[in-house]
Amino acid sequence: MPGWFDTKETDAFAQSVVDELVKRLPPASLQQPDRKAVDRVHRMTEALSDRVREFARTRKPNFYKRARLGNRVKWGMREAGYAEEFVSAFTGELLILVTVASRG
Repeated sequence: MPGWFDTKETDAFAQSVVDELVKRLPPASLQQPDRKAVDRVHRMTEALSDRVREFARTRKPNFYKRARLGNRVKWGMREAGYAEEFVSAFTGELLILVTVASRG
């Protein structure tokens, strides 16, 4: 049971997700929603989804680690300056993707 609460890999992965998100889609780029912003969001989610699926398939995060991942990503995005609606939507989709990929 000691590995059940070990979140070093999960925390590192969460930080890498936030770092890539800030790099690919800075908070300021979402201030004026236009076609380019929608395209950037689409490209960013496609790039991240493969990494998220791979993490979930290889690490099989348990309930605690999935919750920790979502929490770390959510707070990282808030600290980076993203709008609360975007943070909630992104984090929710991330957790759904991790949950489905880890079970399949």
